[in-house]
Amino acid sequence: MSGYGRDCADIVRAARAGTYKIGMILGSGLGSLADEVVDGVRIPYSRLTGFPVSSVTSHSSELVAGNLGGVPVVILSGRAHYYESGDAGIMRTPVETLKELGCEILLATNAAGSLRSENAPGSPLILSDHINWSGLNPLIGEEDEARFLDMSAAYDPDLRAALAKVARETGDPVPEGVYMWFSGPSFETPAEIRMARTLGADAVGMSTVPEVILARFLGMRVVAMSILTNYGAGLQSHALSHDETKSVAMTGMDRVKQIVRAFVMEVGHG
Repeated sequence: MSGYGRDCADIVRAARAGTYKIGMILGSGLGSLADEVVDGVRIPYSRLTGFPVSSVTSHSSELVAGNLGGVPVVILSGRAHYYESGDAGIMRTPVETLKELGCEILLATNAAGSLRSENAPGSPLILSDHINWSGLNPLIGEEDEARFLDMSAAYDPDLRAALAKVARETGDPVPEGVYMWFSGPSFETPAEIRMARTLGADAVGMSTVPEVILARFLGMRVVAMSILTNYGAGLQSHALSHDETKSVAMTGMDRVKQIVRAFVMEVGHG
């Protein structure tokens, strides 16, 4: 570990004693889920050494620790992205902090572009796997043999099954799909979208993959879900924009929050 993770965990413990099982990274449109945490504390990233403050307007950049549905959770409300700094390991200290606080599970959410007509904007997608198209990796520079990380089950099958189960129980079933990571910040071209579809991707985005790699490196179990906010370039008639991403994320927010709440209770009390 970098060392900052331990220091940041100590700051959180000083503000609120306790051990946590589930850590969450909330992407665009989902920050309001942190408002549902009770008996909690809110700590701005600016107070936590090594935590990056995002420049993206839809990310609030604060850690929230408390109870959600009676389950102790730590929520990272907002993330920093590779495209903001050129550092694939920009979220290392936040993920290390979750691990230091006892989190065994990481639930990550993001906004993504859909590559499949049947998966419409505004709907959720459970990630079954990813393609690291960027070629970047937060473990570059590690000297320990643990850097040769097995990623064959990066997205835990049992946690995916639990997420799918609560989705069925609370509404319409949610499909699974493969997420392809592009570095951003520019959106993909139509040719890149055609390539991604050919390679088996179901969604594209600019986050999550480095966090998944880091969490697996630290021994955490991972599950992830996207809010699909648009169709990829060339699959819709209008131009892509971040304003559209934020606006459509808001329309799908209630459904994803419903699933996340149910998942936390299912796994946290299990």
